[in-house]
Amino acid sequence: MIEIEDKGSISTIRLVRGKGNALNLELATALTEALDKFEKSPARAGIITGQGNVFGAGVDLMALIEGSTDYANKFLPQLMRLFQRLATFPKPLVAAVNGHAIAGGAIMMLACDQRLLARGKARIGLSEVVVGVVFPAWAIEIARFATPPQHFPTLICTGRTWLPEDALARGLVDELVEPEKLLDRAFEVATELAAIPPAVYSTTKMAVRRPMFEAAREQAAKTDAAVMQHWLSPETMRTIAKFAEQNIKRKAE
Repeated sequence: MIEIEDKGSISTIRLVRGKGNALNLELATALTEALDKFEKSPARAGIITGQGNVFGAGVDLMALIEGSTDYANKFLPQLMRLFQRLATFPKPLVAAVNGHAIAGGAIMMLACDQRLLARGKARIGLSEVVVGVVFPAWAIEIARFATPPQHFPTLICTGRTWLPEDALARGLVDELVEPEKLLDRAFEVATELAAIPPAVYSTTKMAVRRPMFEAAREQAAKTDAAVMQHWLSPETMRTIAKFAEQNIKRKAE
C-alpha cells in the first residue's frame, strides 16, 4: 500500500493501493505510520505521490458501505488522525500529484507545503457534498487554509472538480508540470526546502499554520461526535450507496 524511496535527504512516499488509491483503514493507517517513520528519519523533506493516473480518489466508499459499524468506528477517527498528521507535519512535504485528486485525496494534497500537478486530464476537487457527507473539522480547515478565500465556497459547496489549468487558476495547486518531469521537479522543490535549517523551517511552518490548527482543534472538539454520527447514520449510508452505485460500480462494469 505504501512504497518508500530514500534519495539523499529526500524521502518519497508513494501510495500504491490499487489504481484508485482509495482510502480505507489499512491505507490511512499505513500512511500515518509512514509519516511517523519519516519524521524520525534523517530525511529533511518528503514527496507524496500516487501511481498511474490517480493521486488519490478519496475514501473507499465500498469498504465503508460493506464494512461493519465497528469498521467505520475505526476508520473515521483514523482518517481524521491522518489529515491532522499531514497538516501538522513539521518537515517539508511536496505533493507530486500524478493524476486525479478527489475528496480525501485532494485533502491530502492540500495539506502539503507545495503542490505540483501533472498536466493532462486529472480532475481536482472536493466531492463530499455530492457524495452526501459533511466535512470533518481537519478536512475543511485544511481546505480553507490552502484555498484562496474567493474560491473556497465554490470548492466546498458545489462538489465540482477542475482540470489542471483551472485548478492552478483557483490556487488549488502551485505549479503545473509535464507528466514525465513531475517527480524530477518535485525532487528539486523538496531539495530547495530541505536546504532550509530544519528548526527554522518547522518553526516558521507551524507559525504560518497556527490559525488553521487552532480552528481545526476547536471545531473538532465541538463537531467530531456529530460528524461521526452523521457518517454512520442509515440515511447517510443509503446516500453513499446510491452515489457509489451511480459513479463507481457502473464505471467498473
